[in-house]
Amino acid sequence: MSKKDKILELAREQGIVRPRDVEAIGIPREYLIRLYREGQLERIKRGMYSLPDTQVTERQSLMEVSKQAPNAVICLISALDFHELTTQIPHEVWIAIKKSSWKPNIDYPPLNVSYFSGQSLLYGIHKHKINGVTVNIYNPAKTVADCFKFRNKIGQDVAIEALRETWRYRKATINELWEAAKVCRVARVMRPYLEAIVW
Repeated sequence: MSKKDKILELAREQGIVRPRDVEAIGIPREYLIRLYREGQLERIKRGMYSLPDTQVTERQSLMEVSKQAPNAVICLISALDFHELTTQIPHEVWIAIKKSSWKPNIDYPPLNVSYFSGQSLLYGIHKHKINGVTVNIYNPAKTVADCFKFRNKIGQDVAIEALRETWRYRKATINELWEAAKVCRVARVMRPYLEAIVW
């Protein structure tokens, strides 16, 4: 398999390819530029390439952020939108990162960064493949608990709507919601709302 074929195969597997991905398999980044100039790859943005027939999806911004900040986790409004649990339309990508981390240096898409620590950072992460790109997203129960934790940032009404929609569409059980509430230390806050939806 030629170097160009290897890059194209990588693009098929990963969805988005960066120069560092190509160098990691022992191929100089110049080959990536050649494929772009030949029209075999498209430039999504500076330093990010995909196959021309790759479908542009509404999840494109999640893919781009995940490729540039692989340790970040999609959270809050963006996670609600992904799980179809809100009427809110995210105009930025909401991510969670470790409290001691630097904010990712990403120009576009715009980010809304929240800092998490310990179990509240690690609990409830699901890995989703979107056009070959692995995207870390909190599951519905953890997302609801985070919404209550950050209710002053996103609005109490958004948190309550998220809980109702999660229960209505059976995206999480009461036990999963309660466990996530305990991990996020919002069990006392969420208890009356959980009791209301059960009864």
